[in-house]
Amino acid sequence: MMNQHAKIKRPLAWVTGASSGIGAALATQLADAGWHVVASARTLEALDRLAATHPSITPLPLDVTDLEAVRSAVAQIHHQHGDIDAAVLNAGDYKPMALADFDVTLFEHLMRVNFMGVVHGLDALREPMCQRGSGQILITASVAGYRGLPLAAAYGATKAALINMAEALQPEFKASGVHLRVVNPGFVRTPLTDLNDFAMPGMIEPHEAAQAILRDLHKTNFEISFPTGFVFVMKRLRNLPYALFFPLIRWITKK
Repeated sequence: MMNQHAKIKRPLAWVTGASSGIGAALATQLADAGWHVVASARTLEALDRLAATHPSITPLPLDVTDLEAVRSAVAQIHHQHGDIDAAVLNAGDYKPMALADFDVTLFEHLMRVNFMGVVHGLDALREPMCQRGSGQILITASVAGYRGLPLAAAYGATKAALINMAEALQPEFKASGVHLRVVNPGFVRTPLTDLNDFAMPGMIEPHEAAQAILRDLHKTNFEISFPTGFVFVMKRLRNLPYALFFPLIRWITKK
């Protein structure tokens, strides 16, 4: 009979980009749901605020653009807390860009953070997860990765790359017992979407986005997307031929 005082291990999650927005909301909701959460971001102060109200959140400052730092962080988590049951590679940045403001450095920056930051996470997680044959990795992409949209040339390209990469890797991860999944949100109210000066249909709050992810966390579907109505529209746009897509986008954006 199991010792009644035996300590029951909480499931362990690692969330990057946890200082604000979806990452912070998801970290707190996971903690409330009984998970032990290792929360990573570049800003320790923001992580400490999360941990102050949720003792089961452990701050771990990290710059995801540094491959060796990411490898070291994953090794540290395994050493101190055990196997990662769910990794949410959520760190990202955004800035709208019109053609008149075309900026090569913005493309480089967003690709480094949004895309290579996830690649670094996959590099560090792949071996330990595949060796034990369990766990899941969630990649935060975006419905902006479905099709090229005005002002999102730099940002959308990184999200399209994430979706494509995840599709390519999913079968092999699955064969190893690891579930690789993509999270495709629509507009979520964050300091980043506050940069937009246009109407954002279907806008939801970070806690609503976190709830949507948490609802599907126990499932194995490849894509988690929300909100339902806006995603439905974006998926229809995804399938339109160019002859219809470009005139429709011009009409919607009045360009």
